[in-house]
This record gives sequence, structure tokens and C-alpha cells, in this order.
Amino acid sequence: MTFPGGTSVSRLTVYTGGCADGLAGGTPHLHTASTEAYVVTAGTGALQTLDASGFRETPLRAGALVWFTPGVIHRAVNHDNLEVLVLMSNAGLPEAGDAVMTFPPEVLSSPDSYRAAAVLPSQDDDAVARRRDSAVEGFLTLKNAAMEGDLAPLYAFYDAAAKLVQATVPRWREIWQTTVAAQTARTADVLKNLDAGDAAHLREGVVLTAPQSETAGWGMCGRLRTHDVRNPSTPGGPQ
Repeated sequence: MTFPGGTSVSRLTVYTGGCADGLAGGTPHLHTASTEAYVVTAGTGALQTLDASGFRETPLRAGALVWFTPGVIHRAVNHDNLEVLVLMSNAGLPEAGDAVMTFPPEVLSSPDSYRAAAVLPSQDDDAVARRRDSAVEGFLTLKNAAMEGDLAPLYAFYDAAAKLVQATVPRWREIWQTTVAAQTARTADVLKNLDAGDAAHLREGVVLTAPQSETAGWGMCGRLRTHDVRNPSTPGGPQ
């Protein structure tokens, strides 16, 4: 059984340290197929976004909830110890390359050049900062053009992102079929049974748990502690 809605869950501590524009925070990127949600649990900051409607900045503070659909370039800005609970649709797809960072056009020109810039050769602060700074450079170019009314660079980035992930779509479809599609089909069966007054599925109820990772990984927007919701376990028996 997957997590409700076929989503994934992680806990994000947003990066500190200034970027080229003096702001602290994460690596600007978008998701090509998945919707992402932030539930702010601590600290303050802002969510910078860029899409076909333009650039905006949404304040983030404890208790805030904001989500954004595929195509929205987003950047978490850390003002003061910003921590976020992240929910992602299509569990497994973001981990399989659904995100595309806003590197300059020459980096986006081929899968090889993109991969060289995106993959961290070593899990250290310097490598993460270099990747982030390159994406911030590309993001600022897109943002400035959009603020002047020119969306052509943004649309060119969209086209490049689609080409970069094209070869991985068959694998994504397999993941989606075992999570979101499977859960949707199960719900359809449940509704059919209930419509007939059949309660058999209720006898199959189960409690599941997915502890968070022991160490924090290097995510795009900060240090991540993930919950492996695709491989849950059953806690101890009833008391």
C-alpha cells in the first residue's frame, strides 16, 4: 500500500549561505510531471516562483501551506532557519529525474552536459554550492526577461526540460502505474463494493509506517530526510 494519494514525504532544512544575488536558499528548478507542496514547520523565508504568469514571491512562515504544479520554477529562500515538510505527487518520479534545474542554455543543450552539471561528484558543500550557483545564474536570466515581458527564454527552458526527460518517461510510466494508477484503481474497486453494500475490503485494513532516513541527504533546496513510503512496514501488533 502506498502513502495516501501515491505521494512522497520528506523533511527539508533549507540551505544557508549566500548565492550570487546575495540570497540564501535552494537551487531553482521545476518538476516536469509532479506537483509539490510545502508545509512550513519552522523559521521564515520565501518561495520565489516563475511561470507563464510571471515572477512572484510568497512569504513562508510556520503554518504556511503552498503548492505548485509542473512548470512552476521554484526557489526556496531562507531568511531564518526555514524548515519545511515536503509532499510530492507521483512518489518515485521526482527521485527518478522529474526535476530539471535552471542551468544556463549551454548546459541544457544535451543530456550529457546537463548530467555533468547536475550530478554531485562528491557530497560536500562546495559541490552543492557550485550546482546551486549555476542554476541561480540561469534562473535570474529567465526572471529578468520575464519581468521585462519577454517569456521566450522561459518557453525555451520548458522545451529543453521536456527533451532532457523524454527518454526516461517509459520508466516513469512504470512507476506511476504501481503507485498512483494502482491506488486510483483500488479506490474505484472500493467504491464499486460499497455501492453494492460489500464491506469485505474493510477487513483488510492495516497500519503502516515509514521511518525517516537516518542521515540527511543533499537535496536541491536543502538537507533532506526522506521517508521511504514506497516500502512501508507494519508496526508491532495491537496492545
